[in-house]
Amino acid sequence: MKIRHLLESMAAQFTPAERQLSSVLLADYPFSGLEPIQALSQRAHISAPSISRFVAKLGYAGFQEFQQQLIQELKEGSRSPVEIRQERADGQEATLTSYLTRIEALNEELLRRVTPVQFDRICDMLGDEKRAIYLIGGRMSDSIAEFFTRHLRQIRENVYHIPSDPELWPEYLLRLRPKDVLVIIDFRRYQASLARLSERARARKAQTIVITDQWISPAAKGARELVSVPVDSGTIWDSYIPAFALVEALLVPLAERNWPATEARIKEWDNLRDEPQTGLKE
Repeated sequence: MKIRHLLESMAAQFTPAERQLSSVLLADYPFSGLEPIQALSQRAHISAPSISRFVAKLGYAGFQEFQQQLIQELKEGSRSPVEIRQERADGQEATLTSYLTRIEALNEELLRRVTPVQFDRICDMLGDEKRAIYLIGGRMSDSIAEFFTRHLRQIRENVYHIPSDPELWPEYLLRLRPKDVLVIIDFRRYQASLARLSERARARKAQTIVITDQWISPAAKGARELVSVPVDSGTIWDSYIPAFALVEALLVPLAERNWPATEARIKEWDNLRDEPQTGLKE
């Protein structure tokens, strides 16, 4: 089990001081746990011996072993399909049935990771008409961000898909107002530029929602909402199906919360899209 999930699952067993330490670790996961123990002690306002007892409670022999696990998680986040294939046995079953069975297990894991309370919080952020919404993904995951953008635009105004070229980002950053929302979707083999974009957006008082995997994108630092989506399909390719499922699930309540407004916008959208073009020469 990843340390992040361990912290979340054992939360009820922690003392007040341990809950405070856990919050510090989760707020900047996994990087806060890689600091020297004295630096972490100062940040969490808890003694170094108490930190040692805490990691022992988590099942680690000491703080060094705890950090080694965090480093291993970071390495997992950069593995390529070739590296994954080298660790898998030859001759894997590759039928449609076996693959869909694995995807079903990933979706069930997603349901365990995203609580109803968090789901509602994200809906509230994305449904707040006072906030503009900006979305972007990585090299592969940007297809999810664009899919999400196209649907959100039919539900509400002020939804923008940020292009992948960083040279164009200043235009969008300059538009950001406090409490606007930046949605970043980034899975392993993370895109370093997205972490920089996130930092700059937060400097402008925007809030970030980061949809990532169990190894946690660097862009997740300081995120208002962090969603850890299971992606390991048991093959050389990570699966983005749970991420698409999450996005589609969010679209339903967002459209329904003010259905008369959504309905009117979709109708007007369709009228403008289907409006015959006149005055064009053949």
